Amino acid sequence: MSAPHPAPPPVTVADLQQLLAAVFAPWVQELRLQVQAVEPDGVMLRLPVDARHVHGGGVMCGQTLMSAADTAMVLAVSAQLGGFRPMTTVQLQTSFLRPVPQDAAEVTVVARVLKPGRQLVFGEVECLLPDGKLAAHATTTYALL
Repeated sequence: MSAPHPAPPPVTVADLQQLLAAVFAPWVQELRLQVQAVEPDGVMLRLPVDARHVHGGGVMCGQTLMSAADTAMVLAVSAQLGGFRPMTTVQLQTSFLRPVPQDAAEVTVVARVLKPGRQLVFGEVECLLPDGKLAAHATTTYALL
């Protein structure tokens, strides 16, 4: 009988913030995401509402929310693995439930790993308004490379 695999070392908020700065494309870094918390199954980020991400209708564009959701999930998977491992998004399905107004200070992005596998990781992401209401919900699948 083989010995169980040791648990990966814990990943901190500072580790993930550094990963965000080191691994992601410059335009993703321009979202100014801030890691707020790391849990065993996920992460919580702060996404400031910035005029650059508000479209003519006066609300945050869906592309910004989807980018934040995708980024948050990569960080959640990395935290669970004990550090970054190359991966690619296989599926990111997003439902937009209510608009994020341009005068909202921020969106809270909560990403949770639902089922980690050897090759595929499944997760979900919630984008929450300052009052806690759900603005967008995403389900995700990532392939570990």
